[in-house]
Amino acid sequence: MASEGSIREASEAGNGRAELPYRLRQQALMGAFARMALQTRDLDALLQRASELCAEALGAACCQVLEYRAPDHAFVIRACTGLRADLVGTDVTAGDEATPSSYAFRTGAGVLANGIHPRSGQGKPRQGAAEPDGARLHLPEGLAPADICHAVNVPIALGDESRRAYGVLEAWGREGHGFDRADQEFLAGFAGLIGIAVERHQGDARLRDALDHQVQLTREMSHRVKNSLGVVAGLLRLQARDAQSDEVRHALEDAGARIATVAEVHDHLWRGIHQLGMVDLAEFLRELVAKLQEEAPGHRLACQADPKVISADQAIPIGLVVTELVTNAVKHAYPQETGPVQVALSVKAEGLRLTVRDDGIGLPPGFDVSMRQRSLGLKIIASLIRQLDGRLSTEESGPGAHFVLDIPLT
Repeated sequence: MASEGSIREASEAGNGRAELPYRLRQQALMGAFARMALQTRDLDALLQRASELCAEALGAACCQVLEYRAPDHAFVIRACTGLRADLVGTDVTAGDEATPSSYAFRTGAGVLANGIHPRSGQGKPRQGAAEPDGARLHLPEGLAPADICHAVNVPIALGDESRRAYGVLEAWGREGHGFDRADQEFLAGFAGLIGIAVERHQGDARLRDALDHQVQLTREMSHRVKNSLGVVAGLLRLQARDAQSDEVRHALEDAGARIATVAEVHDHLWRGIHQLGMVDLAEFLRELVAKLQEEAPGHRLACQADPKVISADQAIPIGLVVTELVTNAVKHAYPQETGPVQVALSVKAEGLRLTVRDDGIGLPPGFDVSMRQRSLGLKIIASLIRQLDGRLSTEESGPGAHFVLDIPLT
């Protein structure tokens, strides 16, 4: 009885290869693919590289990755080596179970078929599943080169609960070089890595879809909140017009302006958000000042802002502070005339610096912004600044009032 060593030596002589270096090279190429699979999210590039490495590892003339599409009951060539590059993306029927790929996909087991022909087909598969009586295998007509006569196929299984197969990994060989069981096991290991990569790609796609859906829901919610707040602000303005007292009218107008500021933030959230719950602060402040300009005819309101994306939780109190300070300047800075009010936002290493200044009569003598104020507007500003963990100060630089708000970035 021949020993295992003599059998291996005979096999090596028949294949014209040294078995140990051949298997070591296969393991090295599989390790290289595993590293690539961990480093890239480009599935097309990954599948193409898989076909190239498998062909190299098996000394195969051709290798391809087939994805099964259930609606068409067909395989789609996702990547191939040794075939024309323009075949990628074309369909191959999965209904002909006499082809090794269809047989492997149906049975869920590897298929090793040596001595077959691309068209006539005289070989039989060797695999664990039961084979139908009289089955003969052939390679797809018009796809495989005429001198191909060996094939090894393994299903590419996904690791989810359904245990469904993604498709088939297939290698073809020419006359004089057949595949053996160890080649099939190598290909099965490679298919396992492909399955993991495909499953991760599909999971990423599902996660992106879920995030896109969440963004759409947030936009819709913000749009509805913005519309509701706009209605409330409009009702307050209408009520202010009918007020008999100037004090009541001003209070209602101020309340409407504050609500409109919150609505403006929600308007930015639904119209275009960089990330979920984020606001482009520069764009928001410019539009806010433009709306405040509509309420202050004759005054010249201007805004300069460095670009910065922040959370809506920070944007709302910042917008309310700007509304209060600008409204205060419009009301009190120019008692007998109109004048400019400037809003500026700069991004510093330590955070944001927001300034609101006018060229009016200036602040009352002895005014200290850090002391408790009687004005409702200043009380609101103090509360908002605590919410922002900021610091409000005044500067004496030229005419008028000059407020400076420093806000740390979280």
